[in-house]
Amino acid sequence: MSNNTEPAGTTRTGTDSAQLSDVLNLDALLSEEELNLRRTVRRFVDERIRPNIATWYEDAVFPTEIVQEMGALGLLGMHLQGYGCPGRSAVEYGIAAMELEAGDSGLRTFVSVQGSLAMSAIHKWGSEEQKKHYLPGMAKGEIIGCFGLTEPTAGSDPSSMATFARRDGDEWILNGAKRWIGLASIAQIAVIWAQTDDGVRGFLVPTDTPGFTATPIQGKLSMRASIQCELSFEDLRLPGEALLPGAKGLRAPFACLNEARYGIIWGTMGAARDSYEAALAYSLQRQQFNKPLAAYQITQQKLVDMLLEIQKGTLLAIHTGRMKDAGTLEPVQISVGKLNNCREAIKICRDARAILGGNGITLDYSPLRHANNLESVRTYEGTDEVHTLILGNHITGIPAFR
Repeated sequence: MSNNTEPAGTTRTGTDSAQLSDVLNLDALLSEEELNLRRTVRRFVDERIRPNIATWYEDAVFPTEIVQEMGALGLLGMHLQGYGCPGRSAVEYGIAAMELEAGDSGLRTFVSVQGSLAMSAIHKWGSEEQKKHYLPGMAKGEIIGCFGLTEPTAGSDPSSMATFARRDGDEWILNGAKRWIGLASIAQIAVIWAQTDDGVRGFLVPTDTPGFTATPIQGKLSMRASIQCELSFEDLRLPGEALLPGAKGLRAPFACLNEARYGIIWGTMGAARDSYEAALAYSLQRQQFNKPLAAYQITQQKLVDMLLEIQKGTLLAIHTGRMKDAGTLEPVQISVGKLNNCREAIKICRDARAILGGNGITLDYSPLRHANNLESVRTYEGTDEVHTLILGNHITGIPAFR
């Protein structure tokens, strides 16, 4: 078993320890309320995640015990208004995502699946009765949700989904399969997208419904402190009121995906920042040839390159968040942030691991764990290739998806 705490000098506290590296003074772009939220979430990460994450990761355990704690902090569906939801701003949600992913991408992913996908789908497309029934409990962490869109043979192209729901009188009968569905084995309610004779529709499926099977995917090299499942539906019968009345066509799930993609813009910079801080602290302490690693020009170049990309990526996240709060953010702009920040964050984590040398391959240090997790983050909610083609279409006017 690995040590479940990071070595001295790499732990952070709730007191904005990254300020020394904020060379652009990006904190000046945040309000006092936003900074206070950051301190609160950072303290939660320091106290509840950092001391345990190496063990959770190595043992492939998702810590369900912290779910209601996250709810009590207002982290679940935090950007949604009403129905017991916190009603915070897009920037505040982004700040929380950054701090959570500094702890671990898998735990930020929980907040994203719960709030940006499952809760957002109900909030955007559900009936008033569905919203009142599910959202308050989900905001508290008393009800866990999942979001089933991806299939074994339909990832980047959800229009080819094979899951089908057919009418049977006033009811629906659902058959099919989904894959890489976060939280499904611990969820009480699943938002499932299926083809129908009337196009793609969304359904609220209680996970104890006969015919619903969720099987956790084993042997993962990434997102080990998180849960992803395979789902199967065999003649699963649903009442008519299970239908999300406002959701018709792929526009509905895509709107939820954009909410999740937005959070990734921020979250990835949290993983990058944590890796940079671990490498910086190590390089200042580790002696080689009678002086610290940080005294060498190559090490300083690596640290500077990391810092520049973290500052640029954070500035991009703040600007994107302000546009989202103003109601002017376009999907293509989300693609800019998701593509850039995922790509840069994973490079930063790998370079940080290199500074740590052989010690960096252990769970005593965070960068390689972050890099492994980011392999998943850069894949879900649109791969690098998909977001590249979205941007390519935008700048040339020529769609190159097929």
